[in-house]
Amino acid sequence: MTDLQILLALYVASGLLLVALSIPMIRGRVKPNWIYGFKVRKTVENPDIWYPANAYAGKWLLGCGVLTVVAAGAFYFIPDISVNSYSSLCAIVLLGALTIAVWMSFRYLRTL
Repeated sequence: MTDLQILLALYVASGLLLVALSIPMIRGRVKPNWIYGFKVRKTVENPDIWYPANAYAGKWLLGCGVLTVVAAGAFYFIPDISVNSYSSLCAIVLLGALTIAVWMSFRYLRTL
């Protein structure tokens, strides 16, 4: 297995993990806690805020996961891409998507 294939597997696995973590949040299956979910004082202290905030954040997390998987697959097929370029592009997509997801989730939280 080449270094590029290992990175592909890691980024795809990371994206799929985000997808798997997002589904219970979207479906309202995660009870208020300090371990898993969109955890800030406002959400943990009020179940009426926790569930819609987590559903919203979960949808963004799902998008991050799907985007990461798609980007990792697409970048892998760029001819002659270096390991450093591939890793950098995938990291930019993943971290950029997560940054936007967190920002949008906090914006939504202010409306609740």
